[in-house]
Amino acid sequence: MTAADKNHVTWLVEQSMLHAARQRAKLYSGQGRLWQQPYAHTRPRDASALASVWFTAYPASIVTREDGSVLEALGDETLWHALSKIGIQGIHNGPLKMSGGLTGTQRTPTIDGNFDRVSFEIDPELGTEAQLQALVRMAAAHNAVIIDDVIPSHTGKGADFRLAEMAYEDYPGLYHMVEIREEDWPLLPDIADGRDAQNLSPLQVDVLRDKHYIVGQLQRVIFFEPGVKETDWSATPIVIGVDGKPRRWVYLHYFKEGQPSLNWLDPTFAAQQMIIGDALHAIDVMGAKILRLDANGFLGVERKLDGTAWSESHPLSITGNQLLAGAIRKAGGFSFQELNLTVDDIANMSHGGADLSYDFITRPAYQHALLMGDTEFLRLMLRQMHTLGIDPGSLIHALQNHDELTLELVHFWTLHAHDTYLYQGQSFPGNILREHIREQMYERLAGEHAPYNLKFVTNGVSCTTASIITAALGIRDLDAITEADIQQIRQVHLLLVMYNAMQPGVFALSGWDLVGALPLPAEQVEHLMGDGDTRWIHRGAYDLVDLNPDAPLSAGQMPRPKTLYGSLPSQLKDSDSFVSQLKRILAARRAYDIAASRQILIPDVQHPGLLVMVHELPAGKGTQITALNFGSTPITETLHLPNIAPGPVVDIINERVEGDLTPEGDFTITLDAYEGLALRVVSTSPMI
Repeated sequence: MTAADKNHVTWLVEQSMLHAARQRAKLYSGQGRLWQQPYAHTRPRDASALASVWFTAYPASIVTREDGSVLEALGDETLWHALSKIGIQGIHNGPLKMSGGLTGTQRTPTIDGNFDRVSFEIDPELGTEAQLQALVRMAAAHNAVIIDDVIPSHTGKGADFRLAEMAYEDYPGLYHMVEIREEDWPLLPDIADGRDAQNLSPLQVDVLRDKHYIVGQLQRVIFFEPGVKETDWSATPIVIGVDGKPRRWVYLHYFKEGQPSLNWLDPTFAAQQMIIGDALHAIDVMGAKILRLDANGFLGVERKLDGTAWSESHPLSITGNQLLAGAIRKAGGFSFQELNLTVDDIANMSHGGADLSYDFITRPAYQHALLMGDTEFLRLMLRQMHTLGIDPGSLIHALQNHDELTLELVHFWTLHAHDTYLYQGQSFPGNILREHIREQMYERLAGEHAPYNLKFVTNGVSCTTASIITAALGIRDLDAITEADIQQIRQVHLLLVMYNAMQPGVFALSGWDLVGALPLPAEQVEHLMGDGDTRWIHRGAYDLVDLNPDAPLSAGQMPRPKTLYGSLPSQLKDSDSFVSQLKRILAARRAYDIAASRQILIPDVQHPGLLVMVHELPAGKGTQITALNFGSTPITETLHLPNIAPGPVVDIINERVEGDLTPEGDFTITLDAYEGLALRVVSTSPMI
């Protein structure tokens, strides 16, 4: 190498995350600190006790003050005064670290909302480390914690990937990348001008598999888009290594081309070093108490004896998560997973892995209940959760987040495709039930009935909570929404709040929920959707406390969508507003410690729109009943709740007596359309 080449390699090493992790490890090795916390077992209820109501921010959508930063906006005292009043106990900032890639020494922007990490340092476009520390202090002053991200499945194309391409030391061991012999380069695609990789066709993947280079086509192609991403593999151009040898590589990326997948079973163990270093940095430098393990179900890949690739529900993912989550607990933190796989996988990966799991089990099911006015599929999923040993208190029950509404229903697609389920009086194999539910949801949620919501490749639908509700209400034109419509949308939105908040575990909601955001018109974000990523329509800008009310764009250049509810300060002044009613719901949740309750019964009901969840409150506070009407017509129904001590039944939000639970366990409930009630049985005597 020339001196200039050597200087460039040295610069890349200093920029790399693997180098930063190795430097950070020196602060812990040989010290007693990491032996003070238990780490082998998950502690979901300890995690939710730390913070059971989360606000999930999205950096690219935050409106800032003129010339202000995202981190300044998130640390604003007016914002925290409002969040604290509402009852928020934790803020999930979303990924804040530098992301994107490198071309030479020039940084390229993030391609996936900072989920393509290239550094442990704060992204300067979002703010400074000092501003982050100010946010941590402001949250602490309002009895809230910081929630951050670790991304164990992939990185961006930063210094680590560029060093891997150059075959520098053990950097190739970070990634699922394979060197292709020069005589086989004709099997690889040409690289178009201005690009640094090219997606392989299915035929090219099969040929490389048969020549024993790679494991072949994976079980599914996330972000599938014809002509853009047809497989999970891409090829590099010719790269000159540090040894002077020209090489071409084929690398795996479960997600986008700029997100090369990490190899969790390479002899260097480089990926483990880098990711655990990232987690420790988040806890000790960024002040995080809880970390999301993003896309943590995709850490194991192998070729089976029958020749097919095994890439999901793989035991290596369980092992990798135990290593990472254990290291986080050793350092005094907690973790959670967003794992859109089978219910079995969520349960298995929770044994020693992440402390909490995102509720992908019932999230599409409660949306189905709303769209159809029928809760049977939701009850089926709640009971599946219990059957497979998942405690609802270990789940994060959420409204909107930055991702699409996933309709993959993986549980019925893979492991349980041929199991039989009783639904609407008929027996269905899992794969047929899945298609039936998906067809119903796609028909109601997108297309002609709701043209403002867009399909997201094969995964689901891009939409906001508010636009799921407008679709359910049959509103086709968002520009024609009336004041009466807004009141009804708000009522349904509060019903969904009650479903998620009035059960054990963590409740999470977004900035888009707080302001009642609608999707952006597709043409406003068309420039971001070239690879088929329609999620940008539901990531519009929001300004929670009017920091810059006239700004047309967020700091991340996202346009403002139409919103239905107004800013937090204005809503807190109006007792009927969405936020004021949310505040009352969360106050009742906190007063009775519903987050720490135990779900003991999902009873059968007569009315299709009715859902009832029964919980045993902690500290001997009795029995709590959440009753929800997902339908458009009023309900009067007598519930039969055996083995619960009789007594007055009290509405704990509005503090009024609704009736009595008889000694036989009967209670008659009356609900208006889309109404929810949170009830407590005030037992007059213990059960004999």
